Amino acid sequence: MLATLIRLLRDFELAEEALSDAFAAALEQWPRDGVPANPRAWLVSAGRFKAIDAMRRRARYDTGLAALADELEAVGPDPAEAAGEALPDDRLRLIFTCCHPALAPDAQVAMTLREVCGLTTEEIASAFLVPPATLAQRIVRAKAKIRAARIPYQVPEPAELTERLDAVLRVVYLVFNEGYAATSGGTLTRADLTGEAIRLGRLLADLLPDPEVLGLLALMVLQDSRRCARATAAGDLVLLEDQDRSLWDRAQIGEGLEIVRRAFESRRLGPYLLQAAIAAVHAESGEAGTTDWARIVALYDLLLVTGPSPVVELNRAAAVAMRDGPVAGLDLIDGILARGELADYLPAHAARAELCRRLGRTAESRRSFERALALAQQESLRRHIGRRLRELA
Repeated sequence: MLATLIRLLRDFELAEEALSDAFAAALEQWPRDGVPANPRAWLVSAGRFKAIDAMRRRARYDTGLAALADELEAVGPDPAEAAGEALPDDRLRLIFTCCHPALAPDAQVAMTLREVCGLTTEEIASAFLVPPATLAQRIVRAKAKIRAARIPYQVPEPAELTERLDAVLRVVYLVFNEGYAATSGGTLTRADLTGEAIRLGRLLADLLPDPEVLGLLALMVLQDSRRCARATAAGDLVLLEDQDRSLWDRAQIGEGLEIVRRAFESRRLGPYLLQAAIAAVHAESGEAGTTDWARIVALYDLLLVTGPSPVVELNRAAAVAMRDGPVAGLDLIDGILARGELADYLPAHAARAELCRRLGRTAESRRSFERALALAQQESLRRHIGRRLRELA
């Protein structure tokens, strides 16, 4: 509803106020008159009319608001029910607006995650590895830029799609990651975020069936297939090697594998498609001991060429440890940590702690687990690390 009001009102703050006013009106009228047949359309229309009224009240200070109020009033009584363009999804339109090339790349992603997908400033700051105050300023500047530059609220024409696609895919990927492994809170996963990311991925795949779009969709579907096995009934973390694979969603795995196959027909390999291929290798393994780690390492080698990053290096090191033994993986992780890029990245310290534990290097393992625990904000992850420390003791 917020995304729809932003499209109609062309202003983030005005849309937020309008939606708040619409909720207030609903709380007053619905108990008395009953819930309308289409609550969403009612709220959007009420919010629009509330915004028009507010514009008219302020028109004495800004004559431009009166003209805008007249224009908005001429749209019709129920814009939420009106027939739209070929892609009737306001949230996707809003993502493309936030990912306009006039905005800095980090600001594009940060603002979309905050304004479109509802992540908190702290959650996004954690994903970017920056302080929340820094992240908040990026969002404020991006919103001001959209308003000042009059960036249109629309899905771009096909010729413009590709230049914005990288940022849009990155947004959807980060939304999924926050749902797949929440940075804080009491639950390991957030099905609302993973479901929203997959829904947006499907819309993008219909709009532009590019290999990387298909790769991201396949990656998300394959990863989500393991959701029910990733935590116990009490909410405790279950590592991949210990998961009950009978709980994996076979329908999702079948869909994900088919999307990977379609995407590979193009023979254009990008980071998302390669990550999907890695997820496919795991999905095809009936049990942990049959995983083709040599194939996974080879895919990570390709991924380092197409999308190099210290996190990819870390994941490759973990795969090398499974293929060649913990000493080989530990040497690689120590080299990555020595560079300082992942000094505050919890998975790096947790991976090092696990490998030291397997090697019987108890003191080193304890220090790395303690460092990981100091960085952990998610409750199930903190409990898992705490158990490991007690086992070492």
